[in-house]
Amino acid sequence: MTLHPQPLQLNAQLQSVLSSEAAEFLATGQRYELPGRMIWHAWGSDAAPTIVLLHGGSGSWTHWIRNIQPLVAEGYRVLAVDLPGFGDSDVPANGGDADALVEPLHAAWQLLRQHDNNILMGFSFGGMTAALWLAQYPQDAQALVMVGAPGFGLASPKRIPLKGWRHLATESLQAQAHRHNLMGLMLHDEANLDEVAMRLHVLNVVRDRMTRRRLSSTPVLVEAMPKIKCPVHVIYGEFDAFYLDRLPEVETMFKQVTPNLVLWQLVKGMGHWVQYENPTGFHRALKHTLSLV
Repeated sequence: MTLHPQPLQLNAQLQSVLSSEAAEFLATGQRYELPGRMIWHAWGSDAAPTIVLLHGGSGSWTHWIRNIQPLVAEGYRVLAVDLPGFGDSDVPANGGDADALVEPLHAAWQLLRQHDNNILMGFSFGGMTAALWLAQYPQDAQALVMVGAPGFGLASPKRIPLKGWRHLATESLQAQAHRHNLMGLMLHDEANLDEVAMRLHVLNVVRDRMTRRRLSSTPVLVEAMPKIKCPVHVIYGEFDAFYLDRLPEVETMFKQVTPNLVLWQLVKGMGHWVQYENPTGFHRALKHTLSLV
């Protein structure tokens, strides 16, 4: 199948809150529409080592918006997908959770893959999805990086309940709920809840059509991790809301069930959306990881 990428056009609402430098760089990307209407975005040379980015739940490729340019500057080709049921991609044909995404992702990857020097990196729901993908198709990547991944069945009793927003009558009330949810789950320091984070969040959650996801609260990774053949690297924010006060238990479980675990890293002082909240600290950790791949 011959692919025909189109120039990437940024959403006007998103572009309005980005710096001119960030907007100009992101606009150099290409947009691929693959079978099943799965949307991928690409930057960098096809011949370069490739990092495939999988976003979190209720998200889109923009969960990685602060990380793409530094990776391309370091010589990587970056592919960022809108997972089926999120962003601009259609819902998967079968199922409504991470396990339903494995087959369409594997099929799409056969069309996009240029060589065998590939790293799969998933954030949150995307980290869990990436693990399920490589557990079934271990040949699809040479390394796995999991960022803030759930899937060990260890809920934190301190996790703040999220608020519904779709029923609220005004944009002001909805904005209050969005701010509460961003601070309750995604970010640790309120100073990092800026206009870009709010705009990304709102644009993403309104397009979430996979709202019955449940696997993230189960120990699904306990079964998946032993099947992964490639090196595995793990990054969490120190105050990840999924596992407040339980990250030592998560680390122990990772080490018990992941034969190829190479590196576990915490980014100090940050929450769940660590790659947005502290892109410099995250890239420092990621650079250490990539030096070992």
